[in-house]
Amino acid sequence: MEYKNVYFLGIGGIGMSALARYFLHGGYAVAGYDRTPSHLTGELEAEGAVVHYEDDVRLIPEGFLDPKKTMVVYTPAVPQDHGEYRYFREHGFCVEKRSQMLGHLAEGKYVMAVAGTHGKTTTSTMVAWLNRALTGGGSAFLGGISKNFGGNLVLGDGGRLAVEADEFDRSFLRLYPDVAVVTSADADHLDIYGTHEAVKEAFSQFVRQIRPGGSLIIKRGVDIVIDNPGIAVYRYSYDEPCDFYARNVQLLEGGHYRYDLVTPSGAFEGCTLGVPGWVNIENAVAAVASVWCAAKAGGTPLDADKLRGALASFSGVKRRFEFYVNTPKQVYMDDYAHHPRELAATLTSVRKMFPGRRITALFQPHLYTRTRDLHAEFAEALSHADEVVLLPIYPAREEPIPGITSEIIARRVAAPCRIVDRDHLADEVAAMDTDVVISFGAGNIDACCPALAERLKMKS
Repeated sequence: MEYKNVYFLGIGGIGMSALARYFLHGGYAVAGYDRTPSHLTGELEAEGAVVHYEDDVRLIPEGFLDPKKTMVVYTPAVPQDHGEYRYFREHGFCVEKRSQMLGHLAEGKYVMAVAGTHGKTTTSTMVAWLNRALTGGGSAFLGGISKNFGGNLVLGDGGRLAVEADEFDRSFLRLYPDVAVVTSADADHLDIYGTHEAVKEAFSQFVRQIRPGGSLIIKRGVDIVIDNPGIAVYRYSYDEPCDFYARNVQLLEGGHYRYDLVTPSGAFEGCTLGVPGWVNIENAVAAVASVWCAAKAGGTPLDADKLRGALASFSGVKRRFEFYVNTPKQVYMDDYAHHPRELAATLTSVRKMFPGRRITALFQPHLYTRTRDLHAEFAEALSHADEVVLLPIYPAREEPIPGITSEIIARRVAAPCRIVDRDHLADEVAAMDTDVVISFGAGNIDACCPALAERLKMKS
């Protein structure tokens, strides 16, 4: 790339910050704007990026004002009337979406992409960890903070590149993978797509973009058109027999499991996973299928001992099934789930891990449009809990919609349900009779985690 500088609009986003880190590691000058300071922006500033938090062209560093030297990358969450965005557009800068830049960086790599309306962050992070354990190398752009790698960017030797392929704004259609996992194709981002059928068609187009000779690994039961004749198609599941699945699943202490992982070339027996929950076994099946396909393409079998060791040492992703307290008297975990299917999967998984215990769900809805479109489904999913506490809707990039509040979920939840402001959440939960507590949401509910953990530890 002939540019010396890269400027990011929305630099604090999880995907954007990984790109910013990539360019910092490559010796580029990096600067950017975000709406609010965060842990991620603080880390970027410590690594050398210049970040400001007001939409003000005067705050753009002088060295970044030459269109011949500066490339601009933006997240689609930045509105079209954003002052800095308009400035760059009107003054001849090369301006690209995050997904376009990711597509450029994937060129010449063996791309192992994970797509789906849920499950993709944990699965793609597992793929990156398995690549490192099995080959000693591999790179990755992740949509969460890997606990094993300590970040969302992985740089390593070899051609393998694990990426989270995001369906939002059809971003994943910038990728041309060699191996693609599709975990789900549920109705989501209907503010972008309009209908569930349009969501499914986008996933079908993604599958068409798998390179000739490549492989699709799709969860059993996902209903999309598959019309790419140049690829192998495999199906996976948690424990239903198909190409890849788990058998002889045994629940161990603390919600962990032992299982055999079945592949078309035989079973890897006696596997355990470093993170609890049956839903993570399902994610692991997909991740192993991905590296199995890569090994098959490379003509090398998987090393069974290395594979078992990698699964056992996988320590998860921040805000994905993340435990803060886990004692016989009190459990507290936090999860990024923000779609009804994710909520239901996590709650049923926790119910199996802690049979007979009382579950309290704390949920912050994310986006007015998603709440409007899926409020009945959210209420049905949350009714898997014994008690529910809702926070007001986190707006992210959206303006309020008249009549759309957390109340439209609350009145449909079958379990006892109340609405509490975020600032009072820790006090409210501390005063409740709690046993197993889970906080959910893609907004800023995670800022409450330390206070919630401290209060709940005192009860245990």
